[in-house]
Amino acid sequence: MNNTRRKALKDVVSTLEELLEEINCLLDEEENYRDNMPENLQNSSRYEKAVDTCYSLEEIANNLEFVIDEIGEVIE
Repeated sequence: MNNTRRKALKDVVSTLEELLEEINCLLDEEENYRDNMPENLQNSSRYEKAVDTCYSLEEIANNLEFVIDEIGEVIE
């Protein structure tokens, strides 16, 4: 791999890391929302939606971390 493509991939990794940070911030906010939901709503569809959203954001973050790691291995 030449330096131009290596630099381009490093820029992609940098962008992905910024996106990962944003996703993790959104995940924290959603977890906080879910965890502070009143007891009478904890069996509601709103609560279940928050649980599902947290799960999805965690999966997205994990997949993004995997992609970042894979690109890192390609760069080396």
